[in-house]
Amino acid sequence: MSYSPILLLHILAGTTGLLSGTAALCFRKGSRRHALAGRIFVISMLAMAVGAIYLAIVRHQPNNIGGGLLTFYLIGTAWLTARRRRGETSPFDWVAVLIPLAIGILGWMNGIEALRSPSGTKYDVPGGMHLFMGSVCLLAAAGDVRMLLRGGIIGAPRIARHLWRMCFGLFIAAGSFFLGPSNRPLRLLTQVGVGQHLSPTFFSTTLYIILSVLPLFLLIFWLLRVRFSSLYKTKPPQVAPATPN
Repeated sequence: MSYSPILLLHILAGTTGLLSGTAALCFRKGSRRHALAGRIFVISMLAMAVGAIYLAIVRHQPNNIGGGLLTFYLIGTAWLTARRRRGETSPFDWVAVLIPLAIGILGWMNGIEALRSPSGTKYDVPGGMHLFMGSVCLLAAAGDVRMLLRGGIIGAPRIARHLWRMCFGLFIAAGSFFLGPSNRPLRLLTQVGVGQHLSPTFFSTTLYIILSVLPLFLLIFWLLRVRFSSLYKTKPPQVAPATPN
């Protein structure tokens, strides 16, 4: 099987994103290794998303266009959240909020249409998944509006925004790779002459499901840690004691 250059770039970027994203989650937050893995993750995920959008347009796959746009939006806004000064926003944020809002509305429309269809699917995706992704998009849009109306975020909410968007982007990439059509891991490893030498355990559906949903469990873990840890709280400014005249 031959692969187009764009497809190869998409696969390579996605694989790099999965590995670097996992490394970033394992390394101590704020360390140099975490920062390096995070940069690699952002670049590879943005490249993967652009490749996914292009391939979806060429292959007339509307659902994958939305998935690519959502991934690009999540990773891009997560990166901006970490790079900006605390409480900083820009006019770009008002434009970016339109992406999850539009995808969320379309997701709910597709979900309702899928549930009403005899197959219970649309674009080969179950109606429940359409509704789930649409709800996540609408929540992301609501978070954007709330941030903009408040003039930015600081402290624990800022860290939580960065973490959940990065982790959910990783979840989308993992699900696309491990649960994509035609058993992608087995297909790719077979193409390079490795798959036939590995145990069938490496290609079980149960393992793929676990690896796909693992980023969601990590997302919940880190959100709880940020919520209940004093390390991420915003400390009030210290006022120097008055000195006697």
